[in-house]
Amino acid sequence: MKRTVFYDKHIALGGKIVDFSGWEMPIQYPAGIVKEHLATRRNAGLFDVSHMGRFIISGAGALDFLQYTLSNNAAALEVGQAQYTIIPTASGSAIDDAYLYRPSEDEFLLVVNASNLDKDWTYLNSFAANYDVQLLNRSTEVAMIALQGPESEAILNGLIEKGKLPADGRNNISQITISNVDIFISRTGYTGEPVCFELFIENAGACAIWDALIEAGAEPVGLGARDTLRLEGSLPLYGHEMGDDIDGNEMPLYACPLAKFAVSFDEVKGDFIGKEALQKQANAIAEYKDGNFSNKAIVPRTIKTIKLIDKGIARAGSKVFAGDKEVGYITSGTMVPYWIIEGELPDVTFTDKTGNRAIGLALIDCELNKDSDITVQVRNKQIKAQIVINNLKGRKPPVALPVV
Repeated sequence: MKRTVFYDKHIALGGKIVDFSGWEMPIQYPAGIVKEHLATRRNAGLFDVSHMGRFIISGAGALDFLQYTLSNNAAALEVGQAQYTIIPTASGSAIDDAYLYRPSEDEFLLVVNASNLDKDWTYLNSFAANYDVQLLNRSTEVAMIALQGPESEAILNGLIEKGKLPADGRNNISQITISNVDIFISRTGYTGEPVCFELFIENAGACAIWDALIEAGAEPVGLGARDTLRLEGSLPLYGHEMGDDIDGNEMPLYACPLAKFAVSFDEVKGDFIGKEALQKQANAIAEYKDGNFSNKAIVPRTIKTIKLIDKGIARAGSKVFAGDKEVGYITSGTMVPYWIIEGELPDVTFTDKTGNRAIGLALIDCELNKDSDITVQVRNKQIKAQIVINNLKGRKPPVALPVV
């Protein structure tokens, strides 16, 4: 079992520790998952995500290496920018999804999922010999924390001693100093919040930053609420909405709606792993939008956001039906809390009232849409459900709005 540099902090805060991909991580703190979820949406949640993998890619051939092994166009990144990307298979599925950062002209940072860290490292190194590139695994030397929620920016601005926060707009990055500790910071996150930051800190100074953020008002949040937050934001989790399906078969990458942001066919990118298969998938998805499903065998099922209408909770693996026909299954499902909010962006007011709703993501027949009647099998009952565009509006600051 591995521990992050913040382990003693989690214990001191009363964190309930669980095994997560071989790491001892807090699933929740005494406040509980519901209050941690709500605190992030209204104020600011602080997450230890140091269990994730952090690879430095550098050298004269770094860009060419990334163009071939990743799905997005790394050449489109200017210094000070980041992008969502995929480590694709030759057949057009995903080995992992990842985030690529460009802190300097000749150096990149690739962040991968904790559960896939060793697999990704081995896979990427299998191609490195073909390029003038150096790969360095800094996962255990550099800590990573996320600060997410509408008060995050004010908290950080109150602590910064040197430097400035990244420019407004998702995926921008910069360098700042807090408590005499240098920090690489990005406007990225995994909660659906429009105001979001991730901080990369050398281990020696990481705990001082953790303490400073909590003292300034950030609420510590465990992995439980991290999952409910990402699900409310319809964000995929590898092994659920990406990778292999419930039967052990590879999911086409374009079954996941975020593929359109993670795959580039730009001419400057050139050839890359899985390009041919992914182009066929992209073409099929474009045809689906026009109502043409003649090539549905290419991407037979796609991930849809759902909400339950009848009482009940959909869990991963629950079967989904359209009439009497089984059309897929729930990939992720839970009950999530939400604040009842008055007004419209940007002038909104949080009330003191909250609600709960059962939501999920489902891998279902590509022909189904928001007008389709579906049910979810919960134990031995068929629960009415609805396909929706989203359960959260999280693109416009300062707050994410629940769709209820």
